[in-house]
Amino acid sequence: MPFCASCGSPVEGKFCPKCGAAMSAAAQPPAGAPPPGPPPSVAAPMEDNVASALCYVLGLLTGIVFLVMEPYSKNRTVRFHAYQSIFISVVVFVINMVITMAFGSFLWGYGFWGLYGLYRLFELACFLLWLWLIIAAYQGKTVVLPIIGQIAQKQAQS
Repeated sequence: MPFCASCGSPVEGKFCPKCGAAMSAAAQPPAGAPPPGPPPSVAAPMEDNVASALCYVLGLLTGIVFLVMEPYSKNRTVRFHAYQSIFISVVVFVINMVITMAFGSFLWGYGFWGLYGLYRLFELACFLLWLWLIIAAYQGKTVVLPIIGQIAQKQAQS
């Protein structure tokens, strides 16, 4: 039985019943030949350093994604970076909320400019920490942050 060169389904006429491609005598494989298989749909997994760096790119979101994705959910290195990314994102969010509430309560007070300067300094420090974690993970280095990194190591081991 001939098979379609486009989709690989069996054909018993001049047109493929699945995709509608015209069949020519020259394009048909011999009757005993197996149908062409579908192209591989699964891409090769990323290297550990690339996946580890990507854990930090969108913080909480990419950390969760790499904990759920199948080949990386079993890799301890990627799991560590994913957990550390999640934990640092939560800590930064909580500190940001505290600073924002304090900033709002001192909005018209004397501490406005000093608190605003501290807030901008905090934002700069978070941005530099984020860059440092991405670059270090891409280079294959494991940066263990003081408290968060130890918790992430325990989570990655389990």
